[in-house]
Amino acid sequence: MTKRLPVGVIGVGSLGRHHVRHFASLPDVQLVGLYDIDPVRATEVAASFNTIAFPDADALLAEVRAVSIAVPTAAHADVGSHALSRSVPVLMEKPLATTLAEADRLIRTAQSKGVQLQVGHIERFNGAIRAAKPYLGEVRYLESTRLAPFQPRGTDVAVVLDLMIHDLDLVLHLTGASEATDVRATGIGVLSSHVDMANARVEFANGAVASVTSNRMARERVRRMRLFQSNGYFSLDLSSGRGEFMRLRAGWHPGSGGRLEDVVESIPLEATEADALGLELASFVQAVRGGGETGVSGTEGRAALALALRVSEAVQRSPVLQPGT
Repeated sequence: MTKRLPVGVIGVGSLGRHHVRHFASLPDVQLVGLYDIDPVRATEVAASFNTIAFPDADALLAEVRAVSIAVPTAAHADVGSHALSRSVPVLMEKPLATTLAEADRLIRTAQSKGVQLQVGHIERFNGAIRAAKPYLGEVRYLESTRLAPFQPRGTDVAVVLDLMIHDLDLVLHLTGASEATDVRATGIGVLSSHVDMANARVEFANGAVASVTSNRMARERVRRMRLFQSNGYFSLDLSSGRGEFMRLRAGWHPGSGGRLEDVVESIPLEATEADALGLELASFVQAVRGGGETGVSGTEGRAALALALRVSEAVQRSPVLQPGT
């Protein structure tokens, strides 16, 4: 019988609590315990999942072989570097850090200790993305819309780092792009001291183009993405985890067929039902056990952060009024 991997969670707010819940249910994991700066919250969450609330992070790190970190973004670099410096693999919630210097510090520490640093870009594990993979080719144009109701929890950073970074990571992942040659963006802050709505158009050296919109002032949640490649078009609903791939029917030639259905084949996209966070955490555990990388690496997390920061800079240069101006 394979020995279970001892893991812990640092930061058990609204998201970290779900990390605890999933780790408690994974069969090859031993949930050792958790730590949060708020001892009352830590005790309540620990009691809910029959685990231990440790008095400090060091006490927890001494007992685990891996840890997930879901603290506020501003604390990512310090908390993550501390865990990595003790040779404990880390799954860091997105964004990896607030600056590229901080991200580089995390990556260097992980490399020097020879341990995994992965980033919680959960949409990589979305059912619609997983179902689309067998049909993906060279995606050359991508549109995404991500709307969410206002929640004070995420307003410690602008919407670009809070929501849009999910889609920017998918843009890089699905198009295979690396270098952005042109970034244009606009945005405005309405309900917080940061930008709450932003739109960006990004062009890449490989010819791919992306148009990305994020808004955290909506009445309902919307997470949609459209991908275009030479042989077809994807319409993905990330909220439901389903989608559709439309491509020319084999053997069709111009002038034949009187209906759209005669020309276009529609393929429903639906992956095996699974919780994306559960898959992400299981992937992290697999990486730690096998010594490789199965999720989103620290380097990939840095690339998403770098693009998000370029979008944020473009927003600041745009003529749209910012909060307090």
